[in-house]
Amino acid sequence: MTDTRTLSITVNGTQYTREIETRRTLADFLRLDLKLTGTHLGCEHGVCGACTVRVEGQAVRSCLMLAVQANGKSVATVEGLARDGNLSPLQNQFWEHHGLQCGFCTPGVLMTMEEFLEENPNPTEADVRDALSGNICRCTGYQSIVDAVLATAAQARGE
Repeated sequence: MTDTRTLSITVNGTQYTREIETRRTLADFLRLDLKLTGTHLGCEHGVCGACTVRVEGQAVRSCLMLAVQANGKSVATVEGLARDGNLSPLQNQFWEHHGLQCGFCTPGVLMTMEEFLEENPNPTEADVRDALSGNICRCTGYQSIVDAVLATAAQARGE
């Protein structure tokens, strides 16, 4: 017999209640149950960062967190960044600076950098590179990502 629990969770501002297996990860719940496939699964060991979402504002690896651990909490995924059909400032700068290529790592990088910029509105290039160190990208070489994050911070400061 499979152990299940009722999960009540808010994802990107929408409340969901589902009966789920207690062993289901948050990443699998988002992808399989809610069909929010922007959260990518890369390594499934918490190393690559592709599955990063924000739980109660904190960037977390959704492949390492059980969905039941998010019960009663608010989760933000990459699908929630755009508002009213408009890209977020960070997404727009990724577009402008060609901060993505294949796009596999991009959702996790965006979610990580959203939190980073909230905590550090005036980062240096070294700060951005340090914050990015938990997200693996095999395509871009990171410079375009760094440029996009720095441009977003400058734009937010009115520069």
